[in-house]
This record gives sequence, C-alpha cells and structure tokens, in this order.
Amino acid sequence: MVTIEDVAKQAGVSISTVSRVLNGNTRVNAEVRRRVEVAVAALSYRPNPAARSLRGNKSRIIGLLVSDIQNPFFMALIRGVEDEALRHEYSLILCNSSESPQREQQYLDVLDAERVAGAIIVPTREQLSEETLRRFAERRVPIIAVDRRLKNRGIDAVLVDNLRGAREAVAHLIANGYRRIGVITGPANLTTGRERLAGYRQAVQQAGLALDPALERCGPFTVTCGGELAAQLLDIKPAIDALFVGNNLQTLGALNAIYARGLRVPDDVGVVGYDEVPWAGLGTISLTVVTQPVYELGRTAALRLFQRLDNSGQGSRQEIVLDPELVVRGSSRPRPGVT
Repeated sequence: MVTIEDVAKQAGVSISTVSRVLNGNTRVNAEVRRRVEVAVAALSYRPNPAARSLRGNKSRIIGLLVSDIQNPFFMALIRGVEDEALRHEYSLILCNSSESPQREQQYLDVLDAERVAGAIIVPTREQLSEETLRRFAERRVPIIAVDRRLKNRGIDAVLVDNLRGAREAVAHLIANGYRRIGVITGPANLTTGRERLAGYRQAVQQAGLALDPALERCGPFTVTCGGELAAQLLDIKPAIDALFVGNNLQTLGALNAIYARGLRVPDDVGVVGYDEVPWAGLGTISLTVVTQPVYELGRTAALRLFQRLDNSGQGSRQEIVLDPELVVRGSSRPRPGVT
C-alpha cells in the first residue's frame, strides 16, 4: 500500500507538506503543490480515512440518523443530505432509530465512537442526554436537528412550517363545505405531531367553528395507527364528513379504514393528507396533500452542518423554516352546493 511517506519522498517534501496539500491548505507554494499532486497521481495514492480520523480526532464522515427508514418521506431527505455531503467531499453513515429513543441513543454512541465530523438527526424525543451533548461538544462536533425540534440549547434546527401546512389544509376543507372534520396526527411528544394538531385547531377556530375534542386523535406515524384511529372517528355520531391526516403512512391506514366500510372519497368522507405519496395523483380519486420540500430539507440541514464545520456558522442557535405547499386534488372537492 502506498503511504503518505512514499508521496513525500517522491515529491521531495516533508510529510506535513503533503498533508497540507491534501487538506486543501492554501499556504503552500504553487510549485511545491504541483510536485505533490504529480507524486500523488504517479503513485495512485489514496488517503486513508481511518488514519486521518485517528490523527485529527475527526473524519470526512458525517452521520445521519433518521426515525423511520421505511417511510418514503425520509428517502428524499436522505438524498438531499447525501448529495450535499458528496459535494463537500464527505461520506455518510446512515442510521435508523425506528422511532425508538433507546436505539437512537445507541446510534449516537456509535457516531461518537466513529469520530464523525458532525451529525444530522431526526429526533425521536424532545431532548438528547446532556452526557451525549457534552461528548460531542468536547470534540467540537455539531449536531443539527431536522424535521423536528430539540429543546437542548444551541442545537440548530431545519424544519418545515407544520402549523401553516395543517392550517391551510383544514381551511381548504372548510372552504369546500366540510364541517365535521376529524384529525389524526402524530404523538404529542413530537413537535410535528403537536404543531399539525395546533394548525388544525387554528383553522377550525378562525372559521368560527367549535372545537370538538372527540374529533381529535393522536398516535404513532404508522399505517396501523392511521387505520385504527380513522376507524374510531368513522364510528362517531354524528358522522364526520372529512379527515385531515398528519402524515403519509397514517393516510394510507385511514384510506384503508374508509374503504373497508364501503365509504367513498370524497362523496362520504373528504380527505387531506400530510406528505406526498407516489400514487397521490393517480387512481379514481387523487389525493389532496400538504407537500413538504423534503429534498431541500435534507440539503439545507447538510449545508448548515458544513457552515458549522468551517466556522462560518458559529454563534447563536439558528432555526431555518421552509414552506409547505397545499396540492389540491379530487379527494377534497367541494361538497354539493358549494362552489
């Protein structure tokens, strides 16, 4: 295996000079830089990331910890992070917590042991342990929260405006003549769940309608949960005439529950979901959804991480909020008599 010592000998320079050239240090004479680059090419030298990590207590690797890799939402987020990481010549370690705080902590410990340069996390809880933060801070390893906030001081967040997205979705249903609107959203311990429920409530109150706790359901962001909670709402009397559902997996479950009862969308029940799904614009009834700029969410989180790494992002905590968009399709068409 060709070593950095071999490159230094071939170029007639010191090992530290080769290291400076490889790390992009601009304080190297142009002629010396050229000799090092020629030696690197002639010897087909490739730096050893593990050795570099041990020497510098960091690496050219960042960690990405998502909460549910089976959810298509996170596939686009991962691509956004990965593309930006590659553009900055970093590699990516991908971890999946499966919405488990215990598994999340295990992966944070792994990322710390691997000496990653930084971490982007979709948190499963509102606070990370202070011990974890201390260990990352000692090595000056930044953590960026994406999609969900953390209460820990100093951690940047890159988010989508859940309150606005939910409010616009429910206001759209109300404008189209729906009045008994049930809501299914995520757990109260996640900011996405709380904010989408708050947006629902805002829209109902702004329309002059009474809030009815019987129409509200919260639970895990899963297909099973969406189906079970939708079934509960469909049994309420007087009957609901619409559903606002808090994520793509819950929406799938809710639609299954609706069709299992022989009901039609939107004739019997109007539906607006949160998050785009691949088939949303297809089929007999296309699905109205709140779409999120998921790729941009991941890319922006990575950009913020690299700002922290190159010191241009030092200073107080920053929160970046992106805008969602309501895409209107057939599942929320106006009720009879509403134009």
